[in-house]
Amino acid sequence: MFQVEKSYKMYNGVSIPSIGYGTWKITDPQVGIRAMREAIEVGYRHLDSAQGYGNEETLGEAIRQSGIDRKELFITGKVLNSSKGYESTLQAFDQTLKNLGTDYLDLYLIHWPKTKDTLDTYRELNRQTWKAFEKLYDEGLVRAIGVSNFHKPYLEELLSDNINIKPMMDQIEIHPHYFERETIEFAKANDMLVSGYSPLMRGGQLEDPVFVKLAQKHGKTPAQVVLRWALQKGTIPLPKTVTRERMISNLDVYGFQLDQDDMAILDAQHRADGKIGSHPDHTKF
Repeated sequence: MFQVEKSYKMYNGVSIPSIGYGTWKITDPQVGIRAMREAIEVGYRHLDSAQGYGNEETLGEAIRQSGIDRKELFITGKVLNSSKGYESTLQAFDQTLKNLGTDYLDLYLIHWPKTKDTLDTYRELNRQTWKAFEKLYDEGLVRAIGVSNFHKPYLEELLSDNINIKPMMDQIEIHPHYFERETIEFAKANDMLVSGYSPLMRGGQLEDPVFVKLAQKHGKTPAQVVLRWALQKGTIPLPKTVTRERMISNLDVYGFQLDQDDMAILDAQHRADGKIGSHPDHTKF
């Protein structure tokens, strides 16, 4: 069974905490600064952001108010869909650093493989964007580079486009109701770590009797069971909440283990219509 640790190393040796704090949809600055600051206060060191979330400045202010040394944090950013391309990616990266108030990122991701406006040109845009990523990495402005929402076919395309540095991370939607097994296996076979957004699905789905029964078995909450499942699958979950108690609870998942039967039960919850977010093949952007 996969050995769960509190941090993992990407293939270039950079360490990343095995649970991150997601910031998607936290758009109100007052709520965001308070929530993100509290997340840092209770122990999160891996903070997942994106220019497309519209809250980079909020996260930057929360970090400043936390008083935590920048080197203790692992900050992920993502290039805005409309900024893909070589020069525009470099400009977008500079803006992200300005918004966050930092002089480097720990991880920079291509947010989506394509958009509805780039169906014919997305592959070349991805190649040019990746060249910009390689430049940023070579210059030491970002410690690791990767992709997001790249299912297996998009990973295969990128890897075959004469790139010099393989992605170190693929961030995709992962939870018991939907997980791309083929993508996860392909990414790992190519030395990439895999992180998962929306790990707790929609909150109400955690009331499913399957999750409740397993939670009762282990004396944990359904959310803790689902996060533990994600960890034991060798992925990095990125739970999001603005409630301090849930932040603390979501980190308390290292002291128990799901057995093989538990994992099989949760794996069996996957369903074709279980995806919450957009599918990269049918993007709405």
